[in-house]
Amino acid sequence: MTRDQRFAGRRVLVTGASGGVGGQVCELFRAEGATVLGMDVVPSDGVIQGDLSDPASIAAVVAQVSAELGGLDVLCNVAGVQTFAKLEDLDADLLRRHLDVNVVGPVLLTKGFAGALAESGGNVVTVASISALMGQPYNAAYCASKAGVLLAMRALAVELAGRGIRVNCVSPGGIDTPMIEGAAHSLPADVDWNLIAKSQSVIPGFMPPSDVAESILFLASDAARSITGANLVVDRGVIW
Repeated sequence: MTRDQRFAGRRVLVTGASGGVGGQVCELFRAEGATVLGMDVVPSDGVIQGDLSDPASIAAVVAQVSAELGGLDVLCNVAGVQTFAKLEDLDADLLRRHLDVNVVGPVLLTKGFAGALAESGGNVVTVASISALMGQPYNAAYCASKAGVLLAMRALAVELAGRGIRVNCVSPGGIDTPMIEGAAHSLPADVDWNLIAKSQSVIPGFMPPSDVAESILFLASDAARSITGANLVVDRGVIW
């Protein structure tokens, strides 16, 4: 299927590019004419190495992307980590890991590219989560980090509006990706499934990554030129 060329000539960076959603986002941007660089902890073809928990690595990514693309039009913060844990199993390292990757990394990347985005009239789209909007059992670290990045991005939307930069979030529910599968393996053996059932969607099943990717492209496109500080919930009806 031929797609509209909404991003012809645009330069895009996608974090988490080796994952299910990030990979789909890269593919769709390229299909619509964008020049895309991906970033992930493991480099591959079209994906540069970067560690969101390491400020030095983030600075190196900003320098490399700026040199290769000559600027930036869209920053997509897709990468994230999730590990379930009961309260008695939470520790400072697990909490900091979630905060570093899910909050600090996206904010520092936005800071690093703010000048380029102001020059291009570009925008930022960050993947938050419905976990930012509701309490979920055994998920305190992830909920805290996603709530943090959602409010951080809303604050930056206000701060950067005068520089012509839009900042928005997408908050997905369950997505059929390796990250979800990996997180599920960390669920404690003695979970209360009645509590987990409260996070079920009214449309059954996990979403394909493309459903979330399409929402990201919409917010990054000119069709959303009057939208900033928004949080687009894509969850098959968990929150209603």
